[in-house]
Amino acid sequence: MDLARQPQHAPPRSPLRGPALPIGIAVTAIGMLMSLVSIPAGEAAADHRMPQPGLVVEVPSVQVGATAAADPCAEKTVTDAIAAGDDSATIAAFGGGESFRAAVAAGNAPCISLSDPRHVWVVVNKARPLDPIDFTPQPLAAAPLQVTTGSGQARADVAAAVGEMAAAAAADGVGQIGANNGYRSYDLQVRTYATHVRSEGQAHADAASARAGHSEHQTGLALDLVACAPCGGIDAFGATPQGAWVAAHAWEYGFIVRYESGSTGVTGYMPEPWHVRYVGTELAAAYHAGGYHSLEEFFGLPAAPDYVG
Repeated sequence: MDLARQPQHAPPRSPLRGPALPIGIAVTAIGMLMSLVSIPAGEAAADHRMPQPGLVVEVPSVQVGATAAADPCAEKTVTDAIAAGDDSATIAAFGGGESFRAAVAAGNAPCISLSDPRHVWVVVNKARPLDPIDFTPQPLAAAPLQVTTGSGQARADVAAAVGEMAAAAAADGVGQIGANNGYRSYDLQVRTYATHVRSEGQAHADAASARAGHSEHQTGLALDLVACAPCGGIDAFGATPQGAWVAAHAWEYGFIVRYESGSTGVTGYMPEPWHVRYVGTELAAAYHAGGYHSLEEFFGLPAAPDYVG
């Protein structure tokens, strides 16, 4: 457009100190100038068309705080994996360990029960008893470790995983890992807890031993480790090379140290660096990467420092 040419019927250009242009004309002129500035120099002379009036660019609206995540439990891959009883495939169908954790913690996974002791994601504590209370895991297998008590079994997949972990520790030159306890039945836990009460009193027993039906050992997913050659007691494990190695590497084999120092107010138990709990490699990796210190924190559950009722 030739800016020196006035539009037809337009009033003459105002002198410098003359009356101002009408607002509509002024806006039109400014718009024309802006359109010319936006045209590349090589095209300005060739295109004299005015911009289309009333052109509106729509910007997608954003709803602050909106949650539009779909229910992962409605996905066929998830329902198929659950129906097959395959925990690893179920977690993978959610998109991996962190996606699984986030969905459960947000309450967006109604098909996942943290109370079902058949699954690696079960959470049992002083406020969450096993259901059924006398649950027995199947199948059980002997842990391929030197064991210092008669409780040397674990769930078959857990027994295999702890054997791999112990072999890796030995290969790294930190020494032999053995076990003091693995699976303990409901009845054995009744006797174990009663022994603690008789020898240490109720309060100390509750800080050091679970009541029957509230013990991770009953799930077959937990073991108490010892350093061997020769095998010592569980209380010494944390200060040994094996204990330090387990604290750093257990997650690589699907285990977490369940009762860490500083977490007693959440877990209800004194620190137990020897007590490892199997959650599977996917969840253990998410636990490690997220810097979690308890399963309660990991799944967004309330702290359970005391028994309910």
